Amino acid sequence: MGFEGFIAKRFMPRRGEASGFSGPLSGIAVAGIALGVVVMVMAVSILRGFQKDITDKVVGFGSHMTITSYDRIHAYAEAPVEVDGTLIEAIRAVPGVRHVQCYATKGGMVKTEDQIYGILLRGLEKGYDTSFFASCLVEGRLHEGPNEVLISKTIGSKLGLKVGDKMRTYFWQGDTYRARAFTVCGIYNTDLNEMDELYVVGNLETVQKLNDWVVGDSHGANGASTSQVDGNSTPQVGGYEVLVDDLKELDRTATQVLSMLPYDLMLTTVTQANPALFSWLDLLNANITLILAIMCLVSAVAIVSALLIMIYEKSATIGLLKALGASNRSVRRIFLTKASRLILWGIAVGDALALCLSVAQQRWQLVQLDAESYSMSHVPVLIDPWIYVVVSAGTLAVCLLALLLPVASVSKISPARTMRVEK
Repeated sequence: MGFEGFIAKRFMPRRGEASGFSGPLSGIAVAGIALGVVVMVMAVSILRGFQKDITDKVVGFGSHMTITSYDRIHAYAEAPVEVDGTLIEAIRAVPGVRHVQCYATKGGMVKTEDQIYGILLRGLEKGYDTSFFASCLVEGRLHEGPNEVLISKTIGSKLGLKVGDKMRTYFWQGDTYRARAFTVCGIYNTDLNEMDELYVVGNLETVQKLNDWVVGDSHGANGASTSQVDGNSTPQVGGYEVLVDDLKELDRTATQVLSMLPYDLMLTTVTQANPALFSWLDLLNANITLILAIMCLVSAVAIVSALLIMIYEKSATIGLLKALGASNRSVRRIFLTKASRLILWGIAVGDALALCLSVAQQRWQLVQLDAESYSMSHVPVLIDPWIYVVVSAGTLAVCLLALLLPVASVSKISPARTMRVEK
């Protein structure tokens, strides 16, 4: 341990020893820094968790990229797309693409004894990534047979449907309609009202038959859509969905995929399909920046105040050190070392408290929300080590920079004035 470190350690308040104002102020400084770190970490974790939760729900219903026909009018009237196994394999080979899957949708009406309710039947192929719906499942199981469907908790509540009930549904096809009796095999809930009020999840083959499209297994043994029916007839679907590994690289990946598509297919990213939603999520970053700036200022004020009082209280000691040959640089380093230790203590305590609060919220969901207003039933928290690293490093840097001004006052303290004997 060097000279400055030894003296700085002696300045640290010890239990059972009177330490004037600097002892309590050191505790207050540590508490202030810890509070600032807790607020910053929790604010960033909650806002990042909110952004991730909403994004995952939107992507779960529509994937990162959707490839459809240019003839598509709206979700209720899709134009068929012939399955091209070569194109699907080419898209899968694009760096950043995680999965390619086929789907189709069909608008219809559910009729009960006293209600008629409009829905959108979403047909999923056998190789579809159903992990999102599995994570949102609150009752029953995922659909398996052609006449089994997954409904939302919202639709189930409005129509009085439970797992195992029959759901009579009517679909328009040309100038007539077709009736289907589905069995409710499971109920999901995402708290995303605009989706929960609309989607019923079923099998791709069911939608193909309702639309009079060519039916076939679009998911081959090697992952490519290669199967055919009726000789040279190629299976028809509503479109392809593409999932990527990193949402930040979505635009770059979408550009590469778009360059592979034939002239009659169009590509829509999830951000293009929901511009208002993602613009709103981006605006939340401004709130994060404001919170970080305010709490860094609070932490800096706390440690600067403590250091100024400490320098004033130890002015006689500073004069003695200078009289014994210590330079201004060494004295400044002593107080910077002591302040750094207080800052590190505050950061460590703040990180520990923030982690405990985050784990408790994730496990027990202590803080609840109104699902209709916030599209989630509880406060989401994202536990990301990088959040703790960035907040801790930023707090340490800001506090150390703020200390440069008070430690400069050390050079103005004269040994002759601080060491004079008062009669």
